[in-house]
Amino acid sequence: MLETSARLLRLLSMLQARRFWSGAELAERLEITDRTLRRDIDRLRSLGYPVEATPGVAGGYQLGAGAALPPLLLEDDEALAISIGLRTASHRISGIEDAALCALVKLERVLPPRLRRRADALRATIVQLETSGPRIDSDVLATLARARQEHLGARFEYLARGKEATTRTVEPAGLVHTGFRWYLVAWDLDRSGWRTFRIDRINGAVELGARAVPRPLPDDGDLRKYVSRSVSHDAYSHQAKIVLHVPLAVAAEHVSPTAGILEPIDDGSCRLITGAHGWYVLAMHLAQVGVDFTIEDPPEFVEHLRLLHARLGRALDNDRTTTASTTKRGRPARRSTTKRDSKPR
Repeated sequence: MLETSARLLRLLSMLQARRFWSGAELAERLEITDRTLRRDIDRLRSLGYPVEATPGVAGGYQLGAGAALPPLLLEDDEALAISIGLRTASHRISGIEDAALCALVKLERVLPPRLRRRADALRATIVQLETSGPRIDSDVLATLARARQEHLGARFEYLARGKEATTRTVEPAGLVHTGFRWYLVAWDLDRSGWRTFRIDRINGAVELGARAVPRPLPDDGDLRKYVSRSVSHDAYSHQAKIVLHVPLAVAAEHVSPTAGILEPIDDGSCRLITGAHGWYVLAMHLAQVGVDFTIEDPPEFVEHLRLLHARLGRALDNDRTTTASTTKRGRPARRSTTKRDSKPR
């Protein structure tokens, strides 16, 4: 049996790792009796940890919300993951730089030497490329997350695609990060439909409203798919369905979720649903994918590809004619080779 102090630390770590434990599970893992478990739970409470107990056959224990954040027990990989996350937390999110730095200092101060060496190695290896992408306000992000969690309405000023300022009243359903931008998926009360909002286009603070009844989510709750379709297909005037003659896994290496939606067809092909501001722009994107494809819809896209094919063919013919003419004018005629010339002297 573990000593009391070591057992308390292990009990705390277990309670932090999982939301709910039955008393029997905890007693078995710690190899103690139910009576000793209850005493250990009381000791944790006396130290300020809000351990909640549920009576009955299906009862158990879980950590509740306290007045202050209690100390956390972290596994090695968890501590390293938090260290990396804190170093990159301020990327594109304004307002949390100082808090992230303070938390990082506290964490790395108590890391054991072996973990500190690993953290230093990661810090020296990872280089973050600065980009000119949009940054978002951390308060706006936190308020929208709270609205989603508590099923509250929200109201904010929004700069639409055409740069016109509008006031939107919505019921937030989720936040989606594409790696470059943050998006809010919400039910727009004024337009009676689901909408996708770029969070960097929200001006000022977000006002929370009354509690709302949760609605059935679009795309059967797959918000990543909904945002992918919204930003790669629905937002464009020219939309198409293309069959890519490669497996879905291969196509996913060349097509990002913000460029289109991929659907499986069979083991050797998949469907790409995408859009662009013009057919020639879409043709250029397809050429960059670098795989064979067939246009499934619409027919006018096929006609534009024929016109593009003819134009490229004429350009190649002109290039061959120009090259042949230049060669004929610019190079001397080749001296014919005879048997006599070919013999060594």
